[in-house]
Amino acid sequence: MPNLLQYETSPYLLQHANNPVQWQPWGDAAIAQAKALNKPILVSIGYAACHWCHVMEHESFENEATANLMNRWFVNIKIDREERPDIDAIYMDAVQAMAGQGGWPLNVFLTPDLKPFYGGTYFPATEAYNRSTWQQVLQGVHTAWEQRSNELIAQAEELMAHLNKSNSFGSNAVLESIVTKDNLMAMANNILKNADTKQGGFGAAPKFPQLHSLTYLLRHYHFTKHQASLQHASFSLQQMINGGIYDQLRGGLARYSTDAVWLVPHFEKMLYDNALFLQTLSEAYLLTNNSLFKTTIDDTINFLQTDLMATNHLFYAALDADSEGIEGKYYCYTLQEIEQLLTADEVAVAAPYYNITATGNWTEPHHNITTNILHLTTTLTAIATANNISLTAANNLLHTAQQKLLTARYKRVPPLTDDKCILGWNALLCKALVQCYTATNNPKYLQLAINNMDSMLSIFIVNADANIITNIYHTYKNEQATITAFLDDIAYLLEALLQLYNVTLSDTHKAEIYRIIEYLNLHYACSETPFYYYTKINQTHTILRKKEIYDGATPSGNAVLASVLVDAALLYNEEQWHLRAKMMLQSVANAVLQHTGSFGVWATLCQKLYYGVNEIKSDYKQWQTGNFNNFLIPYKLLHKTVEINDKYMLCKHQTCQLPVATCNIIVATIKSMEESM
Repeated sequence: MPNLLQYETSPYLLQHANNPVQWQPWGDAAIAQAKALNKPILVSIGYAACHWCHVMEHESFENEATANLMNRWFVNIKIDREERPDIDAIYMDAVQAMAGQGGWPLNVFLTPDLKPFYGGTYFPATEAYNRSTWQQVLQGVHTAWEQRSNELIAQAEELMAHLNKSNSFGSNAVLESIVTKDNLMAMANNILKNADTKQGGFGAAPKFPQLHSLTYLLRHYHFTKHQASLQHASFSLQQMINGGIYDQLRGGLARYSTDAVWLVPHFEKMLYDNALFLQTLSEAYLLTNNSLFKTTIDDTINFLQTDLMATNHLFYAALDADSEGIEGKYYCYTLQEIEQLLTADEVAVAAPYYNITATGNWTEPHHNITTNILHLTTTLTAIATANNISLTAANNLLHTAQQKLLTARYKRVPPLTDDKCILGWNALLCKALVQCYTATNNPKYLQLAINNMDSMLSIFIVNADANIITNIYHTYKNEQATITAFLDDIAYLLEALLQLYNVTLSDTHKAEIYRIIEYLNLHYACSETPFYYYTKINQTHTILRKKEIYDGATPSGNAVLASVLVDAALLYNEEQWHLRAKMMLQSVANAVLQHTGSFGVWATLCQKLYYGVNEIKSDYKQWQTGNFNNFLIPYKLLHKTVEINDKYMLCKHQTCQLPVATCNIIVATIKSMEESM
């Protein structure tokens, strides 16, 4: 019999709808049941593209004996972390405090009043990885609740006190400004301390792209010509693009690499990763003019359009890592397979180019299947020389081989598409599309961004008759927007609107920025600190109203919003917005200086405040002929005004220059001012 998840729309929850576990969605009914029965609640959190979530489901949640224990002893709740990142963030903090680490699947046990007392991540069905089995955990928690529930409740209260204390930051800002040139250099050095100079990226396995840090390094080079920053950022991007973490045939970045050399990813492709990837690539291309970055931009956007774009111009959340229950099956090839698909001449080029060998380079751990993850370690020129053919001939053979391999892939069972549309992730991509347009001058990317923004504004925002925003939603599926938006959603939407306004100079986009900030200040602002809460006021069934400041897989909403407020203050002459942004930054100043890798977006805000926003003003007619898109100006804000005829005027740090005739003069002036700082 299906459980109550059958009535949900989340692909992740629907994956568990036929489990013998009596799963319930998060809400009044499940919580009331736990209180009535005085049973602990088991909250299990994951997402549709999560590989280890699938493993635990198959091993434990589909097992009748295990399900019987769960059903007898607990009220079992399943949560899609992408639908409810607010709940996930609270209980992730709790598990990290208890166990010292977190991740997904996240399994946490709560008292009936929702306070956590025990938890962890993946638990195996049989003893492995030096972890207790899931049945052992269930038995242990049940016994403890039956025999000493008072101790567990007291433990939960202590943990809540810790979580509340951790969330109380921001009431006192440091007095000395963090915004100095020495501090900007210190932040770059702090990031580079953890650089893997041999393989790119940062740290050891598992290795995440950490695109916030790479963006800071690119901009640091732009301002200072610090070669080590550019070298590591460019090298890291090239290593990812050539690695197995990047889909060599289709484009698109997987979530992270399980090893230090970017070869073996978990194969899920998330919309937000690819949006952030495009943002960083666009700046890298403008700085370096490296054709590899432009090709990767084009291929990644093509992948997103083909595989993740809905008919309403929104984009879906993710593609799963598994197909037919096997991780990476959709993406990998054996040498025997390609020999059957390709001609001998094509094999002679494609096999060494993509590192496809008879012995394989990866064994899928759960089914012991050896195959090849496509990745690049040589050049087409070297392969042409080895085969005694021209580079043109090698390129033609590679192209036909790629098309045949893709055609064969499309005949395979594809991974699940998580087809919910998330406001924040779409906004990240919208911003990326505008940046890619400015970097490549491809008008298709701008049109994609405009269409995407139009859909976001019409689908996710609810307006009253007086054109006042009454609500903003987080997710959209089956022609219905649901779940009140979180801070990230709104901060990313504002950032995308600003990016788009800088290109379109649309009065509609400008007006939306003001309306949304007013809505945010009314419903999300913290009165005791300069920060904003993650959830809207009066959010139900959450034990803590969190304020998020760290960059995780996605940027800190507070950091993005602080940067937005700096620009919006100039756009609308609202000095209090600028002051709030500075106070937000100063409240995290010590953390930014000491742990820059976890505060990369805050670090770029330091850059923005030090070097200043370049306000460029001109009349309506002049903007139609001028083009600032061929230049990397990390912090700029365009204005259209009737006060300056046929010229441009640069304003910065509350000082305006004399009007000039061309874009090039403005760019040269900006460069000269930056070099003198």
